[in-house]
Amino acid sequence: MVRSVSAAPLRRCAMPGTPSTVAAAPIVSANDVRKSFVHMGRTLEVLRGIDLNIFEGEIVGIVGQSGAGKSTFLHCVGTLDVPTSGSLKIAGEEVTSMSGARLAALRNRSIGFVFQFHHLLPEFNAIENVMMPGLIQGISRGPLETRARALLDEVGLKERFLHRPGELSGGEQQRVALARALVLDPKLILADEPTGNLDSKTSQQIHELFFQINQQRGTTLIIVTHNMALAQSMPRMVTLKDGRVEKDERRENGEPAPEAAAP
Repeated sequence: MVRSVSAAPLRRCAMPGTPSTVAAAPIVSANDVRKSFVHMGRTLEVLRGIDLNIFEGEIVGIVGQSGAGKSTFLHCVGTLDVPTSGSLKIAGEEVTSMSGARLAALRNRSIGFVFQFHHLLPEFNAIENVMMPGLIQGISRGPLETRARALLDEVGLKERFLHRPGELSGGEQQRVALARALVLDPKLILADEPTGNLDSKTSQQIHELFFQINQQRGTTLIIVTHNMALAQSMPRMVTLKDGRVEKDERRENGEPAPEAAAP
C-alpha cells in the first residue's frame, strides 16, 4: 500500500513484523531545505530543496551515493549546521532562526549522536564516557552514574563498566557511544555510518540494538548508511540524489511499499 510521504505512519516503527503504537507528530519537518557552501569563491550547492517529514517513533535509513547530501542533511537536523534557506523544524521548533545558544540547548535537550568514529575519551572508562554529556550540563553525579550503569547493561556491557576505550573492541566502543547518546533521554538519535568500521557480525549486532532501542523506548532514529542490508531492513528508507529526495519507501508487513518523493 502506498501512503503520502507527508502523512503520519499508522505504526511506530520497531522490529520488522512487530506491532507497535501510533506515531502522531513529525519530530523532523523539512520544507525546501537548501544548504550551500562557498569554496574558493565558488558556491557549492549540497542540499537543493529537501522536503521530508519524519515522525515520532520512526526508524529511518537515509541512503545515496557519496556527495548526495546525506551527512549534510543529518548535520542540519542535528543543529550542528543550519540550512542556507528553507524551513527546518525539530520537535516543533524552527531552527533556522535560532541563535547559537538556543541551537545548543535544543541539541542537548532533544538529540543524541552516534558517529562512525565513536569519539570516546580515551582517559575515561565506559561509565565516565556515558556520563560525560550529563556531567557537562552539571547533572548530579549519583543519579547520572546509576543511569549510565543501566544503559551499559542494556547495550550488553555489564562486565565492561570500568574498561577504557582502548580495552574494548570496536563493537563494544560503539555500544558505549550509543549508551552515551541515550544518557539524557533524547527524543531523536542521529547515526552517521555507525557500522562503517565494524565487521559484518558486529554490524548486525549493532543493527539489532538500534531496533531494540526503537521498540522499547520509542526513540526516533535516523541512520545515514552505505550498508544497504541495514537500510533495507528498516521500516522506512529515504534515498537522496543530488541534494534532493529521490525516493521514499515505507514497508508494510515486511514488504517494501514505494512512495512518491515530495516535490
